[in-house]
Amino acid sequence: MADDTTDTKSSNQMWGGRFASGPDAIMEEINASIGFDKKLFAQDIRGSIAHATMLAHQGIISAEDKDKIVHGLNTILSEIESGNFEFSRQLEDIHMNVEARLATLIGPAAGRLHTARSRNDQVALDFRLWVKEELQKTEQMLTHLIAAFLDRAEEHAESVMPGFTHLQTAQPVTFGHHCMAYVEMFGRDRSRVRHAIEHLDESPIGAAALAGTGYPIDRHMTAKALGFREPTRNSIDTVSDRDFAIEFLSIAAIAGMHLSRLAEEIVIWSTPQFGFVRLSDAFSTGSSIMPQKKNPDAAELVRAKTGRINGSLVALLTIMKGLPLAYSKDMQEDKEQVFDAAESLELAIVAMTGMVRDMTVNTARMKAAAGSGYSTATDLADWLVREAGLPFRDAHHVTGRAVALAESKGCDLAELPLSDLQAIHPDITDKVYDVLTVEASVASRKSFGGTAPSEVRKQIAFWRARN
Repeated sequence: MADDTTDTKSSNQMWGGRFASGPDAIMEEINASIGFDKKLFAQDIRGSIAHATMLAHQGIISAEDKDKIVHGLNTILSEIESGNFEFSRQLEDIHMNVEARLATLIGPAAGRLHTARSRNDQVALDFRLWVKEELQKTEQMLTHLIAAFLDRAEEHAESVMPGFTHLQTAQPVTFGHHCMAYVEMFGRDRSRVRHAIEHLDESPIGAAALAGTGYPIDRHMTAKALGFREPTRNSIDTVSDRDFAIEFLSIAAIAGMHLSRLAEEIVIWSTPQFGFVRLSDAFSTGSSIMPQKKNPDAAELVRAKTGRINGSLVALLTIMKGLPLAYSKDMQEDKEQVFDAAESLELAIVAMTGMVRDMTVNTARMKAAAGSGYSTATDLADWLVREAGLPFRDAHHVTGRAVALAESKGCDLAELPLSDLQAIHPDITDKVYDVLTVEASVASRKSFGGTAPSEVRKQIAFWRARN
């Protein structure tokens, strides 16, 4: 019969080489967050200074201790920023690393800093401050991207290109109008960013572990000191809430999707088959074997970054979906997702802004393509409605016959003789040729928000006023 006892050697082998010391090593590995949450050092120290200042103001700690704490925290901030601070995994997280160093610097007064707070509301504060600052950066970056598109739209308000549905030529539009479509997209992204800042603009500090505190703290004072509109209103929700992080990831995913759609168009447009745009060497790479290649790698990488951002959103939603109130350690897994998504989004926006300003637009190639695929067919149908009085469905049928005839002759609609058009419908006159060019087509689309150059310029002026 086998012996049930397990000696130390076999136990260590079971844990594996990295965890040779057994369960304690595994616990340290899974529990420590300092490897990533050290990114929050500035927010942690800022929050602690505000908290200590409030404690002294309320008479909870002495002014002398507060001064020691603030001086010590500023010293630690300088050490970290200069690279002279040694982070310890044994101290688990940024909070304990800072507090331990503070104790070394100022002695027993450091122990008073954690009065009337918990690591639960402390981490909620640090993370919320970080996300707020990141959203503010994102707002600025989106503003720069919108400005780049406005400049290109103004430059190409009259440059004709094919408009697509199903990636098939549909109707002529202007490149300026196409650029303005992305202004609308990224404008909505920026609006979502602004709303998210408003949603999270509440200070968590003072909620303590989950129930608040019996100390006579002033949460409005710390909220004001930290730049928040007001303190949060429910201590349980405060420490268990990560909506602000999920909302950031949602915004990042939607913006990433918009960036990816744009990247896809740049990839397509830069192919020899389209030849609509060309990126400089600054945003392209060559091939290691094919000397003729010029690859739009920057656009492709922007397209790929969207997958990482989407994954971060799904990960955090999954982490949070089954957690009872209030705080659970699962929530430690929130930060890496947000940090990675923020880095990916920032890089993608900056790269795309550079590409929009960098790309050379081949207007001649675009104009030639704009007339392909009988793109002015709708203009013929509209002319039949306006000038010949046909119901649109009848005009649609007549136009379809004209397209079929042009296709059989291998010519464009504008190249069909008048006699051929009149054989299809006798009320067609030579005035129809005024609407069958791509320039006439785009010029006629003067409905609000349409592709006519005059309308494009109105929308450019609208966005410049609000950008």
